[in-house]
Amino acid sequence: MNSAVTLTQNQLSTFLLNVAVVRPVFIWGPPGIGKSSLVQRFATEVGLTCVSLLGSQLAPEDLIGVPQIVDGTSVFCPPRSIARKEPYCLFLDELNACSHEVMKAFYSLIHERRIAEYEMPPGSIVVGAGNRSQDSSIVRPMPAALLNRLVHVHVRVSHRDWLEWAYGSGIHPWVIEYVTTRPDHLWSQPPKHEEPFSTPRSWHMLSDALNEYGERITEQELEILAFGCLTPHHAGQFKAFVKQTRSQFRLGAILKGDMRWPDRPEDRDILYFLSQSFRAQLAKELSPERNAMSSHQKDLAIRAKGLLTELASISLELAQMVVSPPDEGDPLPDWFLVEVMRDLPRLAAKRS
Repeated sequence: MNSAVTLTQNQLSTFLLNVAVVRPVFIWGPPGIGKSSLVQRFATEVGLTCVSLLGSQLAPEDLIGVPQIVDGTSVFCPPRSIARKEPYCLFLDELNACSHEVMKAFYSLIHERRIAEYEMPPGSIVVGAGNRSQDSSIVRPMPAALLNRLVHVHVRVSHRDWLEWAYGSGIHPWVIEYVTTRPDHLWSQPPKHEEPFSTPRSWHMLSDALNEYGERITEQELEILAFGCLTPHHAGQFKAFVKQTRSQFRLGAILKGDMRWPDRPEDRDILYFLSQSFRAQLAKELSPERNAMSSHQKDLAIRAKGLLTELASISLELAQMVVSPPDEGDPLPDWFLVEVMRDLPRLAAKRS
């Protein structure tokens, strides 16, 4: 399912507080962006216990229960995890990954908060979540009857929301600083083949491992961890970033003129990372309109062309990469590219 309207993690929390308390909600989103954590946090905020069921691992009898003979008639006994006396939040994770028979079993539970002879206590809440078919996940089409029993909402990754959470959650400083520098690397589209990919969850896993290793982590161990958690491109960039951090190279100092581009052959990976970060910062800070620039932006544009000249003297390939259309992230303003073509024809001739 696709939607033209999406919510960030913080916006979703507000949405659940206003909607999920009166109607069942289904949260759509790619894997690893924190859907489960958001529902658990929501349940805590409304003072309810969160009971999670994983749809992909359920059979119909796991919901309906097994029959028992009571006074000569059969009575279905639902599982203890569901049959509670106090109100609670029932979280149906991976609901669209379960079989159609299990989906049918959910109909009355979602619509009427009832299954067989058991009724959820008043004040109970039902929230579902699932991945999308375009995320290379195991999903099944949701029957129209079930689809129509839910309020649907789509959640997207927000680096601002994630960083706000990360600062108070013990996330490793390297991870926080890297995502602050390259927010476009917080999440990547799931690949069609089997390899790690970047998500808030995978960055959290990397952070946990870095915290466990501490300062003693070697470059080889860092490489193994990064490539075991992140998209290969992001892993290589993160490794270079840590090496840059340890060697004290800083893009801010280079922009101010307090430090020059690293030019040693052994620092090629650092130079590549700094070049990528340079392009990302220009795309972020330069105004799309030449006439709307502040004095700071004008100074940055002038300084940027000087730095491109210096970078080209070390690596024409990396200087050209800075001004080329990016594979991901925002492009540089057109007016700036026109000035580069005019003032730095050596780079312009190399642009694809």
